[in-house]
Amino acid sequence: MMSRDFLVVAMNSPRAIGVGLKARGRRRRTPILDRPVPRLKTNRSTRTMLPAMTSTVSAAPGRSSGPPPGESVSDYQIVKVRKPSHIAGTIVAGLIVVLVASSLLTNPRWEWDVVAEWLFAESILAGLLETLRLTVLSGVVGFLLGFVLALMRLSSSPLMSGVAWTFSWLFRSTPLLVQLLIWYNLAYLFETLEIGIPFTDITFVSANTNEVVTPLVAAILGLGLHQAAYAAEIIRGGILSVDQGQLEAAAALGIPARHRNLRIVLPQAMRATLPAAFNEVITLIKGTAIVYVLAYQELFLTVQIIYSRTQEVLPMLMVATIWYVVLTSILSVAQFYLERHFAKGALRTLPPTPLQKARLKITEWRRKLAERGESPSPAAAR
Repeated sequence: MMSRDFLVVAMNSPRAIGVGLKARGRRRRTPILDRPVPRLKTNRSTRTMLPAMTSTVSAAPGRSSGPPPGESVSDYQIVKVRKPSHIAGTIVAGLIVVLVASSLLTNPRWEWDVVAEWLFAESILAGLLETLRLTVLSGVVGFLLGFVLALMRLSSSPLMSGVAWTFSWLFRSTPLLVQLLIWYNLAYLFETLEIGIPFTDITFVSANTNEVVTPLVAAILGLGLHQAAYAAEIIRGGILSVDQGQLEAAAALGIPARHRNLRIVLPQAMRATLPAAFNEVITLIKGTAIVYVLAYQELFLTVQIIYSRTQEVLPMLMVATIWYVVLTSILSVAQFYLERHFAKGALRTLPPTPLQKARLKITEWRRKLAERGESPSPAAAR
């Protein structure tokens, strides 16, 4: 993967481009180039290999592929192309980081001592546990039902496809808050929930609606069904992303349909669905905060109850923010490793893990320090 642009210029060429070159311990400006200079894109692993290349730099068609007369490939040096937009963006980003850090560290109104006092309080941890339980149960309901709806959408049956499309259309068109309130007030429509034979008086099971649809059940139904509508489209898109020719080839080889779906379709569909699916789970974690309207005491409602009593609004909101950031960060790490696992059949080289990146960075720093220690000083060179 190429990340930066570099110019290959001859250090001793009178026709080199006008860029600053380090030569013999001092910087100099070279005349303007009267012919094109090849532009090379390199990454960090190949940047140190290019100056010592023994192959010549490729020239334009009709020109000699070797260096000009009197020059050798060793006279060429890699020079990083200056990008003013990158420099300006780095300066702006650095200023923003400094301003935010200064506010967080010097403004006493953040009241970090209050945040530390409540961060691991028993009531906060209990609310966090309820948030996790709500996320897991709603996520399982949403993705299992979404998988079924995706298969129904892909079915050749007009009835099944139409029902799945209507479900996704309806639940994606309605705000989540409205859905939660409808499920919570389901007893207004049905005083009892019954299972029996339609249009007859035969009933197998009957229960009071208020006893069945508790705040937890209403929250799971609202979040889970809302999640299923989006999960169905994500899974359907992942299945459709698999090349149809692979299925035709597998069918021609006599592979059963079950094995085609499990061994060919699903592994490739996972690569396409994982990023969007994890985004939905992260959104679901934060979406559990809206359940406070049902008086279900998850993390956000717990924080609200505490700051309504202590009047420490901002510190308590920071407590909730820290825990939401921790949960989403854990999911982001899990997403990285899962995507890396399912990319084994698609990428020749897997992306390095954060630990591998740190090791490569340390190795690069050591190499640079060793090169600086071995290189002679300008005075010694003279």
